[in-house]
Amino acid sequence: MLTDFQRQLREKYLQTPTTHAPEPWERVTDPLISIGGLIGVGFAPHPETRRDLLLVISSDGRGLFDPATGEKLDRDRDPDWSTPDNPELTCPGIGPLAGTSIRISGLFGGGLNTTSGDGWTVSVVSPDWPHHRILLSTDGGLNRGPAEVNWWHIFHADYSELRAAGFSPSGRTLAVATSSDITLWNRPDVYQPARHFRTHV
Repeated sequence: MLTDFQRQLREKYLQTPTTHAPEPWERVTDPLISIGGLIGVGFAPHPETRRDLLLVISSDGRGLFDPATGEKLDRDRDPDWSTPDNPELTCPGIGPLAGTSIRISGLFGGGLNTTSGDGWTVSVVSPDWPHHRILLSTDGGLNRGPAEVNWWHIFHADYSELRAAGFSPSGRTLAVATSSDITLWNRPDVYQPARHFRTHV
């Protein structure tokens, strides 16, 4: 049985529409990057530039993306590498990440970073389960007060199964992956930490 607080929280999330992520975040993928049969995703830095790269695995193989632009950098259609079936949940990289084992978050488990290291937090809530909503916040995931003050409802997975949601290790990229697509947000190297945003009590 739900408490009054739980009911109020559920209603708050149900009544909050999706919105744009706040500055300095910019949505990279509009429209979405469609990937049928998506299994999982994982981040790794480019070996030379140290910029974020995103490995996507699906039932049709592996794809490597630049999350700052959404550009596909490489593709491998070998289905033998499309399942992270080892205890570490890793897959070998392709292109500039060839020879690198990348941790995958998705259908088989694992998870992306839920904090950016400088004050941003990603939360997954399901007030209308089995659908999931992705919340970006500056108050440690408490989501206090009204929306768009220190938390934002930035994605609603009401059409496909959620696979993963979170930040790259650098904190510059935010990814949401479902069973059918990827949505990416990026921010520049020089950015304003979330702690500089005003906090609503």
